[in-house]
Amino acid sequence: MNKKKHIGQIVSFRFEYVNKIEIYRGYIIDYNDDWTLLKYNTVDYIIDGYIILRNKFILSYRLDEEERFYKKVLKLKGESVLPADKIPIDTIQSILNHLTAKFGTFQFDSKSNLYSYIGKVKSIKKNNLTIDSLSPKGVWAETQDYKLGNIRTIQYDTDYLNSLLLVANQKKKNKKNTVTSSGSH
Repeated sequence: MNKKKHIGQIVSFRFEYVNKIEIYRGYIIDYNDDWTLLKYNTVDYIIDGYIILRNKFILSYRLDEEERFYKKVLKLKGESVLPADKIPIDTIQSILNHLTAKFGTFQFDSKSNLYSYIGKVKSIKKNNLTIDSLSPKGVWAETQDYKLGNIRTIQYDTDYLNSLLLVANQKKKNKKNTVTSSGSH
């Protein structure tokens, strides 16, 4: 695939997990030998954040009439690829550190897409990632360790993740206000 000519195009990718094949569709923003960055077309004609695919698990891609129609509809809705959509995708370490700094959290899948992991980088040492986990209830939980080599997809700036961050930030703000008001007596 000559992805350079496909930048800005809607492309569908057949993607391999241990338990199944998934189709991911989106505008190609950038790519290198290891990663492909998409503005993620999650369902129908909806763009919801971004997804980064590890290239070695891409089985095939498609850019035909269906993808061109999706692009036409999304363009009519004002969607396109903008220079601001591009992030550094040089290494997995640079990706995850950038997402933590700029977006506050990210979500990733490993060998199976049955489970997704949400968090922010606590540390990266050699091939190990330690994250502060964010629960589905918007609560920062314990740290967890993962092998960087097992990460297959990374999502960020989605409605789901941004909603969880709103809840987590509100809880943090309420906790801070409670401590401040109880100490003012």
